[in-house]
Amino acid sequence: MRDPRTDPTRAPVSRARSGTIGRRFPRTGTEPVTARSPLRLRLLLAAVFLPLFLAGTALFGVWAAGSDAGDSPGRGPLILLAVVCGVLALTALVDLRVVLRRLRRERGAAR
Repeated sequence: MRDPRTDPTRAPVSRARSGTIGRRFPRTGTEPVTARSPLRLRLLLAAVFLPLFLAGTALFGVWAAGSDAGDSPGRGPLILLAVVCGVLALTALVDLRVVLRRLRRERGAAR
């Protein structure tokens, strides 16, 4: 038997009403399953930090390529910083795509 709250074939719920003031629905004990994230804020954060992390990846990569053996910081920490920035940029890109897909799906359901 299908659960109507988690059925993938059901129509998405509109986000027209904000849940910041009061509860949108009575407490059912399933909040972690049905929790909603603020998609517009996630969109803004991903759009701001994706270029910053890409710039950090490029900056630390170029800096590591131009560093010599006696330089401080050394080549290893700079490569590590470039990799960390690259992973964070990839995470921001994936989150940006997920948020855009969810917003597009909700716009389609509102018609």
